[in-house]
Amino acid sequence: MRLNLNKPLVVFDLETTGLDLVKDRIIQLSYIKVSPDGQEKRVNLIVNPGKPIPAEVTALTGISDADVAGKPLFKEIAARLCDEFRGCDFAGFNSNHFDIPMLAEEFLRAGIDFDFSKCHLIDAQTIFHKMERRNLAAAYKFYCGRAMEDDFEAHRADQDTEATYRVLMGELDKYSPETEPDPERQLQNDVAFLADFSRQNNNVDFAGRVVWADMKDAQGNVVTGPDGKPRQVEVFNFGKHKGEPVAQVLRYDPGYYSWILSGDFTYNTKQVLTRIRLRESKLG
Repeated sequence: MRLNLNKPLVVFDLETTGLDLVKDRIIQLSYIKVSPDGQEKRVNLIVNPGKPIPAEVTALTGISDADVAGKPLFKEIAARLCDEFRGCDFAGFNSNHFDIPMLAEEFLRAGIDFDFSKCHLIDAQTIFHKMERRNLAAAYKFYCGRAMEDDFEAHRADQDTEATYRVLMGELDKYSPETEPDPERQLQNDVAFLADFSRQNNNVDFAGRVVWADMKDAQGNVVTGPDGKPRQVEVFNFGKHKGEPVAQVLRYDPGYYSWILSGDFTYNTKQVLTRIRLRESKLG
């Protein structure tokens, strides 16, 4: 089966110095750019994180300080990657939880505002967990019929990227309307559908500090749109203003916005709040 695409899809994976979106950095970025005509472009990049790689990360990935010495910093390749990724959708394994937020942070640290909110984000792990609830190795065995260790070297971004791409294609084959009789277990070969199916939360920012919630009127009734569905509004998901609409808080407590901008929050969270603030200033 070939992916049904209206624009390019970037299937990618990262290896990093750790799991902290604020403090850690990318050391390997691998991607397969799949074009609507079926052409596939494979790229594997080693990135200098600008900081020592922890011994446990080297043991896990095989990437050492010596391997990244002389390699470009992310900020040195960010503009080229932005051009490469512009107009694309994205897919990965656990990517909506970690890889996309980390990539967004690296772009912002490089001074590039890459707006992932305009992209469809497919997470093959979420699809897999909703269908079978296991990990990448089990997914590869289940969908591809082979042991992952027989085909790939573990904990390498280029290897995991290839496996993820094969798993995604296997998922589409297994759950296509032609092979799966149960309508509730069918997957559409459509990027928008897969991205929606991959979504696990209502986060506005990747860290979940701001989330979508039903809009309510002064009497506490849910406000609906022309389609009869509840209208959504951004609300804070932490701190003293938890559950309150962000736009409302920014109007009556502007110091809260300043506190977040100067605090230890991700660039993406600050970016989301700034966009809401600018939007509201234009409306008001």
